[in-house]
Amino acid sequence: MAATIEPNGVLIFTSRREVRRAVFDALDLDGDFVLLSARDAGQLEALLADAPPLHVVVVCADGSADTAQGLRILRASPAYAALPIVYVVDDTPGVAPEGALDWLRTGAIAAELAQRVRAALQVPAAPAGPAATRSDWRFAFDAGAAWVVASTPDGCILDSGAAMERLWAGSGPVQGRLLSEVFVLANGSGWPVPDGDAMPCLLRRPDGGQIGGEVDVRHIVDHGAHRIAVAFRDLRTVDVAERALSLLAVLDACPSDDDGMSEAAALLADALELDVVAVWSALPESEAGPEVLARIWNGPTPVEWPEAGDLPLLKVCLGGEPLVRLGDDGDAPLADPLVEALGLRTYVLLPLLDERRSVIGAVLAGRCRPSNDARVLAPALRAATARFASALELRRAREQGRARGLVDTLTGLPNRLLFNDRLDTTIREAERTGECFATLLVDLDRFKGINETLGHAVGDQVLTSVAKRLRASVRASDTVARYAGDEFTLILRHIIKRDDVLRIAEKVVQAMELPLSLDDGSELQATISVGISFFPDDAVDGELLLRHADEAMYGAKSLGRNNYQIYAANVDAAQQQQAELKVRLRHAVRNEELRVFYQPQVEAESEDIVGMEALVRWEHPELGMISPGFFIPLAEASGLIVPIGEWVLRTACAQARAWEDRYGLGLRLGVNLSAVQLMQPNLAAVVANALRDTRLEPGQLELEVTESISVKTVPHLVETLDALHAMGCRIAIDDFGTGAASLDYLRRLPADRIKIDQSFVRNIGVDPDDEAIVRATIDMAHRLKRGVVAEGVEIEQHLHFLRANGCDELQGYLFCRPLPTATFEKLLGERERLVSEGQAIPA
Repeated sequence: MAATIEPNGVLIFTSRREVRRAVFDALDLDGDFVLLSARDAGQLEALLADAPPLHVVVVCADGSADTAQGLRILRASPAYAALPIVYVVDDTPGVAPEGALDWLRTGAIAAELAQRVRAALQVPAAPAGPAATRSDWRFAFDAGAAWVVASTPDGCILDSGAAMERLWAGSGPVQGRLLSEVFVLANGSGWPVPDGDAMPCLLRRPDGGQIGGEVDVRHIVDHGAHRIAVAFRDLRTVDVAERALSLLAVLDACPSDDDGMSEAAALLADALELDVVAVWSALPESEAGPEVLARIWNGPTPVEWPEAGDLPLLKVCLGGEPLVRLGDDGDAPLADPLVEALGLRTYVLLPLLDERRSVIGAVLAGRCRPSNDARVLAPALRAATARFASALELRRAREQGRARGLVDTLTGLPNRLLFNDRLDTTIREAERTGECFATLLVDLDRFKGINETLGHAVGDQVLTSVAKRLRASVRASDTVARYAGDEFTLILRHIIKRDDVLRIAEKVVQAMELPLSLDDGSELQATISVGISFFPDDAVDGELLLRHADEAMYGAKSLGRNNYQIYAANVDAAQQQQAELKVRLRHAVRNEELRVFYQPQVEAESEDIVGMEALVRWEHPELGMISPGFFIPLAEASGLIVPIGEWVLRTACAQARAWEDRYGLGLRLGVNLSAVQLMQPNLAAVVANALRDTRLEPGQLELEVTESISVKTVPHLVETLDALHAMGCRIAIDDFGTGAASLDYLRRLPADRIKIDQSFVRNIGVDPDDEAIVRATIDMAHRLKRGVVAEGVEIEQHLHFLRANGCDELQGYLFCRPLPTATFEKLLGERERLVSEGQAIPA
């Protein structure tokens, strides 16, 4: 019969309720312990009279007379005289009683007590006198700290832990050296120093290497001798963590093609100081085996990479098993031809998984030296691997799209089927958000003649070149597709003004003015005709939008080709619709159909929210969200912009005051003023009354005036703005670059800031001329001591360009789209939470 194993009896002796509770919680999770408790000497004496089976005692060393008496009673009993004792000491100063077998701080009870008790059960019983064994020096420091213990007053190191030996990197024993040789304190202090936490220092190794970090110092007594315990924390892992976070922030900006994967691999290697990064594709449907997509090697000499089929570890990884060897305790083997050829000491080999958790590739990242930052490196590499998996899955989707007939095989653009699907998706989203967008139909002029006279091979070259020029003329968020034959279709998203579309259409036409270069070295001149229709003004149905764009395109051809035309609806029907909407708009405020949305403005460097622009939206009960580009001109033409503008001003000021009371951020509120409002003789009084009634500080209100408004259209413009500025309000010139204002005009206006029009910002990376305009505008504004805000910031390329050229603030979909009041408040609440937790602030 098997012997029954009795649980170990543990006596908890302390008068401190919180310590007793923590000890119970730590040991009660383990069924091997029978827990008994005594609060004072009297209760302990009564408990021992029953002769319970005890194996170890946990004592709170609080220095009280009652604790000392209880220990005397315990040792006086022959049955318990040699019972092992684990002491619990306060976190500070961290000094245990002389002769203790083992001890730990109260803050380490949950993590370490059970392990300490088990260790005490396995060591020989302690003698009744002073302990003969040395103390466990780790009591005073966090688990995993690199610790040493030195004698006093000379500071000679007597003992050290395994983590310290690893940092010492085989440079001989650290024992016998002086603290002053090993640890150089940043403040110039000499050893010994008093107790203290997180003192900056350098760990200086005999080989000349230095490691930046900080030390915790504790003075302890062991066996009657005074000792100095020092724990060193290596801060290089903190630096790696910061670089890892920065890396993850820019990885998404890399393209998803093969060049983009190579760029991302290089960024990964540089940021994390890796010697090798390699990415393989191994799609299940491929019969060719693993394919190398990216390979970065920063080693000292070139190496010959073995074939993928000869790498056993890669085969294991492609089977779905991650292999990690980042420290001494890594479980991955080192026996592999590639690992040996590269001389890797530490590495990870992680599978790339698609959304169905199927393996589609693998990533190798490693170093030729040991790693001491595994806790940071491992999650950073896993996050980067997720990015590679996403890029590989997108690459796979494109290839499958070609195979399934969703992508045009000649140009690589979406074909008719995929375009129609995207058009339907765009319409559904626009109906939900009130967005306005444009559909363009582009047709090559006289393309049939090119095919008939020069041949279909030349015609294919022309189509390919036109596709590239169209793609380069629009933004990344826009769609370009080959619809049929020599017809291309475009969707231009996020349109605020029709002029934005006309500017892009003009650019598309001009892109064809340069001759096309053919493969035989000759050149060919081709032109295009472009038709434009708008959602929702011209149609709310995809098929009808394309039909109207087609009608407009034929209108462009009838006018001589090589131009663009906008769809013109039946004049009588359009006028009737406008009249009906004008009547409905007159009652929109009273019927609570108008909404104020808020789009944040962020500081360019920190990306923290510093302001917001108030934008009016009309939620028609039957038509849904109506684009501001449609109803604002109606309001201006009918004079309704005056009461609507005052309602927006008061509503936004009241909301800004409420957020100021709640969050205290001092956010600037931008409100647009139209030309009609600026012609009001009492505009200054209207603004003053709104500020007084809502209690918003004048300095928090910024009134935006479009550059196209001039002293000709508004005779007293300068005087009106001067009056508003004198009240303390700020003035901004909106849509800068689209009007015809002179520099002298700008100099005379009391403008605090200039807002660069989004049509220029969106062409950053596309049009060098627009980039030059943006640079010049920023420089001119700063010379005139005006701040600069860039509107329409949509991609990381815009952000990097504007930062590099000194733009002060940014606004656009890259950070946040316009939000309704409740959603914007959640954004501010999330910012407040992150600030309170000390985290980075998102826009």
